[in-house]
Amino acid sequence: MAKVAIVMGSDSDLQVMNKAADVLDELGIVYEMNIISAHREPDVFFDWAKGAEGRGIKVVIAGAGMAAHLPGMCAALFPMPVIGVPLTGKVLSGTDALYSILQMPPGIPVATVAIDGAKNAGILAAKILSVSDEEVLQRLKAFSEKMKEEVMKKDEKLKSLGRKNYS
Repeated sequence: MAKVAIVMGSDSDLQVMNKAADVLDELGIVYEMNIISAHREPDVFFDWAKGAEGRGIKVVIAGAGMAAHLPGMCAALFPMPVIGVPLTGKVLSGTDALYSILQMPPGIPVATVAIDGAKNAGILAAKILSVSDEEVLQRLKAFSEKMKEEVMKKDEKLKSLGRKNYS
């Protein structure tokens, strides 16, 4: 049963939102991924969001650009955490989506990551799940150690190039 839902309003969002899926795959977290437009098919969206808890979803990652209503509507209908991913837009480079997701009314919180920050959304979803799942916590710790080792390897490579002063 999926623990995380990744939702976006258009297939044009998939390139960014796949980064959340990649992290969840690496961490062994089951998820569902959907394209649902809150504006073009509100009845489908309402049924999906209201049914998420019954499907075992614990966290929703919602990506949206421009007016960015999808994350807020998820938070209004889904009782557990929602993480909003503001997506780069054609006109305002994602700042419109960022402000729309950040400025939710009292009582409807949406955790918000950076513009196009779907990778961090996946990591944050895993951290939320890790509070009650020791296996996810251990995989997150290993994931963090892997990132540390990757940086250390890059530093070693830099030093091997003979750079003496790289501060």
